[in-house]
Amino acid sequence: MYRYDVAVEPADIDFMGHVNNAVYLRWVQDAVVAYWQKTAPPDAVAQHLWVALSHTINYRRPAFLHDDVVASVVAENVEGARAFFTTMFKRGEQVIAEVKSTWCCIDVATKRPARLARDVVSLFIPG
Repeated sequence: MYRYDVAVEPADIDFMGHVNNAVYLRWVQDAVVAYWQKTAPPDAVAQHLWVALSHTINYRRPAFLHDDVVASVVAENVEGARAFFTTMFKRGEQVIAEVKSTWCCIDVATKRPARLARDVVSLFIPG
């Protein structure tokens, strides 16, 4: 599991006074990419990009300006060039949103889908 601190900015707040639903997509993108950059070897980071294919978001509670929000990212599985992640957003112990997402690994040079080497996958999904 990877922990990513989220900064709630004034621009994230919508007309109802809480974080706009669309902001969670940016947060997921930032958290998953940060997880990749922190966990993968530098050569793998330099050779691969990630493109989001789908997100399913379950909103549980609203988040507000000045909340301390933490994203916990878990890589669930890798199949070919696709990776499946769960990102849980919490304020303290309260789950405010859960996101299931599918990503495609892209080769930097060709801009085509690319499989990750097994040794790289094993850093995210042991065993």
